[in-house]
Amino acid sequence: MSALANRAPTVLIRAARGSDGPALRRLAELDSRPLPEGDLLVAEADDEVVAALSVDTGAKVADPFRRTADVVDLLAYRARRMRASAA
Repeated sequence: MSALANRAPTVLIRAARGSDGPALRRLAELDSRPLPEGDLLVAEADDEVVAALSVDTGAKVADPFRRTADVVDLLAYRARRMRASAA
């Protein structure tokens, strides 16, 4: 077995874009929550959007079938940094 087989997936945090609409709606449906409003940050793992967080409100949606708590924490940290730098 390769040493890389046990590694966690790489997570990419970025601003949501228009083409993320279907993935974001799917996340909101899976999470049984409304899609957050305002500017969104998304987290991708294995080329799939697994969580999203509103920079404005902190509201979030995440895939309940994956371990996303740490990813949501990263999104919240990034959103706080963005708000602080805008102030």
